[in-house]
Amino acid sequence: MARLNAAAPDAAEAALLRCCASRRWARRLAAHRPYPDLDALLAAADEASYDLTPDDLDEALAGETASPRPLVGARGRGTLAAHTALRAAQAEYERRFRHSFVVCLDGFRDAEVLNAVLTAIHDRLGNEPEEERALAAEELRRIARGRLAHLAASRA
Repeated sequence: MARLNAAAPDAAEAALLRCCASRRWARRLAAHRPYPDLDALLAAADEASYDLTPDDLDEALAGETASPRPLVGARGRGTLAAHTALRAAQAEYERRFRHSFVVCLDGFRDAEVLNAVLTAIHDRLGNEPEEERALAAEELRRIARGRLAHLAASRA
């Protein structure tokens, strides 16, 4: 937390952009430093997340084109088929909603990740675009919180 609070504005913004790719979100968090503790940083991040404009959300979603956490841990019978099904579902999701599928995987064990992603994407493919956009924004908020916690704890 001390490194984030002491960083130059540009460096803080760059670090925050790795947590959420909305420039407005990152600038807002960087501008409100110093944060007394992680809870204060997470509260500010939540508030900034809830205030994302449609363009800010588009920018943040565009920054999530590559999965930040590889789907490790899935081994054994059916794994290749599951990954093939996931790729097909992701392609359909992107065609339907015009952005990458995002889901927060914090709290899942590696062995559970593939199933969790498959279940989530199949459940959400049936959503109406406005409903899915709200769910994607909530998942981004949750993902950013996890990344911020990691950032605040890092010493590098």
